[in-house]
Amino acid sequence: MKLKNYLHFELSHDGSVFFKNQIKEYDMEKISFKENDGGRDTAGYKGYTGDCVTRAIAIATKTPYQDVYDSLYELGRNWEGRSKIAKAIRKSPSPRNGCHVPVAEKYLETLGWVKVKNKLRLDDKKFKSGRYICSVRRHYTAMIDGVLNDTYDCQMTSGMYAEKTIKTAFHHYEKT
Repeated sequence: MKLKNYLHFELSHDGSVFFKNQIKEYDMEKISFKENDGGRDTAGYKGYTGDCVTRAIAIATKTPYQDVYDSLYELGRNWEGRSKIAKAIRKSPSPRNGCHVPVAEKYLETLGWVKVKNKLRLDDKKFKSGRYICSVRRHYTAMIDGVLNDTYDCQMTSGMYAEKTIKTAFHHYEKT
C-alpha cells in the first residue's frame, strides 16, 4: 500500500490563500466486485431503495428476491412482544427501506445461518472462499468466494476526512 498526499488550498474572501485540508489516497488492491441486484429487477421492483438486507440475503442464499422480501415482511408484521422495539417492528415491517436487525437475524437463523461477531476487513482471507453476508457500517452486502456482490461497489470508506481504506465488517453471517 502506497500513500499519496494532496494538499487542498482555497482563497479566502480577501484574496489570501489558506490551507483547507489534506487529502490522502492509498494505492491498494481492491476486492473484485460484481454488480448484482439479487433478482430485484426480475421481481419487478424499479428505482433506488434501501433494501440491502433483502438483497444480500437473496444473493448469499440463492433464494428468489421476492421470497426473501415476503418472508421478512411477514416475520416483521407478526413480530411478538410488547417492547418499544417490537412495536416499531410491527409498525414498519416492510424491508423496502431497511430491515430491523432482529428480524433479519431471526430469518437467517431459520435458514441455518449463524451470526459471527468479530471485526474483519472485507479483504480478509476468511472471505476468499464461501458465501457470507457482511454487515458494514449502515449496510449489508454479500461476499461470495472473495467477490463483493451488490448493486454498487461499497468496499471503500468514504467521507472528506476519513482515510480511504477497505471497510470493516462488524459482524457477518455464515451457513452452518
